[in-house]
Amino acid sequence: MLSAIRSQRPTNTFRRVAISSTHRIAMAPPKRNSSSLPAGYVEDKSKGAMLRFQDSLPRLPVPTLEETAKRYLKSLHPIISASELEKSTAAVTEFIKPGGVGSKLQQKLVAKAQDPKTKNWMYEWWNDAAYLSYRDPVVPYVSYFYSHRDDPKRRNPAKRAAALTSAVLEFKKLVDSGSLEPEYMKKLPICMDSYKWMFNASRVAAKPADYPIKFSHEENKHIVVIRKNQFFKIPHEVAGKQLNASELEAQFNRVYQIAKRVSPVGALTSENRDVWTDARELLISASPKNKAALEAIESSSFVVCLDDASPVTLEERAHQYWHGDGANRWYDKPLQFIVNDNGTSGFMGEHSMMDGTPTHRLNDYINDLIFRNKIDLSDPSVRSDLPEPQPINFDITPEIQSEIDRAVTDFNNVIGQHQLAVQAYQAYGKGLIKQFKCSPDAYVQMIIQLAYFKMYGKNRPTYESAATRRFQLGRTETCRSVSDESVAWCKSMADHSVDDKSRVDLFRNAIAAHIEYISAASDGKGVDRHLFGLKKLLEPGEEVPAIYKDPAYGYSSSWYLSTSQLSSEFFNGYGWSQVIDGGFGIAYMINENSINFNVVSKGLGSERMSYYLNEAAGEMRDLLVPTLEPPKAKL
Repeated sequence: MLSAIRSQRPTNTFRRVAISSTHRIAMAPPKRNSSSLPAGYVEDKSKGAMLRFQDSLPRLPVPTLEETAKRYLKSLHPIISASELEKSTAAVTEFIKPGGVGSKLQQKLVAKAQDPKTKNWMYEWWNDAAYLSYRDPVVPYVSYFYSHRDDPKRRNPAKRAAALTSAVLEFKKLVDSGSLEPEYMKKLPICMDSYKWMFNASRVAAKPADYPIKFSHEENKHIVVIRKNQFFKIPHEVAGKQLNASELEAQFNRVYQIAKRVSPVGALTSENRDVWTDARELLISASPKNKAALEAIESSSFVVCLDDASPVTLEERAHQYWHGDGANRWYDKPLQFIVNDNGTSGFMGEHSMMDGTPTHRLNDYINDLIFRNKIDLSDPSVRSDLPEPQPINFDITPEIQSEIDRAVTDFNNVIGQHQLAVQAYQAYGKGLIKQFKCSPDAYVQMIIQLAYFKMYGKNRPTYESAATRRFQLGRTETCRSVSDESVAWCKSMADHSVDDKSRVDLFRNAIAAHIEYISAASDGKGVDRHLFGLKKLLEPGEEVPAIYKDPAYGYSSSWYLSTSQLSSEFFNGYGWSQVIDGGFGIAYMINENSINFNVVSKGLGSERMSYYLNEAAGEMRDLLVPTLEPPKAKL
């Protein structure tokens, strides 16, 4: 069992969009003041509304060795054999013994966490290891997407792009001015620091690690539009006045008129990060014009991609927003809004400095403005002195063209290895799940566990991202979704000798176990980040403790299922890739009357997994509907 992962592509198992509905993050929160919060939270109004609680947020805690050891061994029990568990237990016992290596590493970690200069002991380690040092292409392995609901009033792509851009600029004002209200988790304010990487920012390819770059929003009031692989710079403010929707529509229409297909320089951003680093240096050395072009793109407020595609099905849309054609993009930008020729739209996010919750809020906000008529898009006036969209041209030498050709080939090879399926389950959603008195997120996690069990006859290590943003600079922690309780329940569903009452009891136990783990993870008490942090403190040349050499350590953090939830009534899709070649990436949305699954794998049978998700959801409904209390008779 444990040797199966050794031949797989080395992967980063942590780069996932983070939210759990067990701890819902309030996306449009009412304004609160510190008087309604627990002791310790202090408002600093000089920081603006968005960051007013930032300095008083608690620090990410360091769990005790004993806590982590107990939780870690408990997580191993359902996924390895008794003899393997015995070896793992011995390694853990040795690691945590008084005066042992684990104890010494723990002392170092606690000291780091308590250092007044350290806001979050994980932050820099995590950004580096999980994202910036990661060398595989950001697409498809790091980036993620949202597919927007159709806008029946704006089938024209220029009109749709103008509405989206207008709404995004409204959100941008709130972020730039610091007046955006913080989000809350369990009624507590959470970290808003990552919003600074939303606009006028970019990831930059470099060796041995990439780095983020941030530009002044005061000095860079432009967007970049891409059409037929050609880049255009369009100011979104002229003479001190923001372009209205009609003016933006005119600018987008002009791009549609003048764009000519050119060599896709953007394809370079789809490459392995070391390959792209070398190509970027080639670009810069080839011509001063190229350096200026790069800065125009990287400094832009955000990117709008006008694709010459017309996706219809949910799978077609998912492919378009998750990766597109590999050419009409700049994958290093954190925000890319994609509009197709048939007026459909979506979003693609680069993951390194922001998790999914900020961009989820952004996309939910802009669609709310548009669909609920909360933004005035009716002004018909178009100024006559608006500058033309300015082409951003590159000087492309034969050597650079060769790099572009290689990038296109490599992109097509990588994407061609992946299978994507969408299960748009319409039978019920969180409305019925709540009637079952279940956490919707924990419930859907059990759908996924049962589906995997149906497909493989066993359960394997599963990752669900848990948000830790209630701590300063918090990002995510791992929720290990497989428990003794979930395995017992999955087995009962395949055992005809088990009656439904027993199955329901086992199901309730599985739900409770999941909620306990994800609650602990969101409180900074998971095992994966703690063990990672301890290992980072080993001195160069110091012997690696047995706990890390134990095959169970690698196996238990090989995510055969990588899962995460973000839900919006304005989205009809959301997703990203698997994180190991032998696993699935399953993104899901839980709406009032539907559940949407996006299933990605490297040739493992994504369509089959989609089928089993549907079947599992139906069986769980049939199991639990008889437990509902009958409606009370009306007098």
